[in-house]
Amino acid sequence: MTKKLTKKTEPTPKPAKPAKKKSAAVATVLSSEIVYQGPLFRVTKDKIVNPAGAESVRDVVRHNGSIVILAIDSSKSKKDPWIVMERQYRHAAGRLLWELPAGKLEPGEEALHGAQRELEEETGYRAKKWKPLIEYFASPGFLGESMTIFLAEGLIAGDAHPEADEQIEFRLVKLSDILKKIEKGEIQDGKTLIGTMLYTRLQARLKDKKKK
Repeated sequence: MTKKLTKKTEPTPKPAKPAKKKSAAVATVLSSEIVYQGPLFRVTKDKIVNPAGAESVRDVVRHNGSIVILAIDSSKSKKDPWIVMERQYRHAAGRLLWELPAGKLEPGEEALHGAQRELEEETGYRAKKWKPLIEYFASPGFLGESMTIFLAEGLIAGDAHPEADEQIEFRLVKLSDILKKIEKGEIQDGKTLIGTMLYTRLQARLKDKKKK
C-alpha cells in the first residue's frame, strides 16, 4: 500500500508595509532675515519647514550662550555648604534678584573658560575643581540661548572686577538657607532654581548610594 504524496505549498507572503517616512530631526530653514542686531543678541525672522513638514515663520532671539556657576565652599560643612550668591537689579524683571553668578560667552569662547572668567570678574573667586552639571534652554519657544551650569569647588578668594555697568552684591549663603528661600518664593531666578535643586538632588542620590 502506498501513500499518496501531497505537495505542500508555502503560504503566500503578505505584502510588505511601506516604510514610514522618518521626519527630519531639525527644521529646514527656507530663509532667515536679521531684523534687529544689538551688542548682546540679534533677532532673526526665520521661514522654516518644521520636522513634521509644516511651514511657518518664527522670530528667534539668537545669542552666543551663557554659563552659570554653582560655586561651593564645603570647607566648614559638606552636608550644608556655603554657596556664592549675587544680588543685582534686573531691568527686564523690574526687581532685585538673588542669583548664581553667570554671564554671556564671547563668540567662539569655550564654556569652561567663560565660567572661570565670569566667576573671577564678578566675585573675585577662583576654583580648583570644575565640573559641568547640565546644559539647558531657558525659553526655547523664541530664545536660542543655551545655558551651561558648572559646579566649582575648592574656592580661592580674590578681588572682583565687574564691568562698569554692573552693580553686584555677593555673599556666601548656606545651601539650606537657599532652599528655604526657594520654598518661600524668595528666589525667582530660573538658573538659580535649576542649579541648586539639581545639586541637592545629586547629593541626596550620592548619599543614598553610600548607605547601600
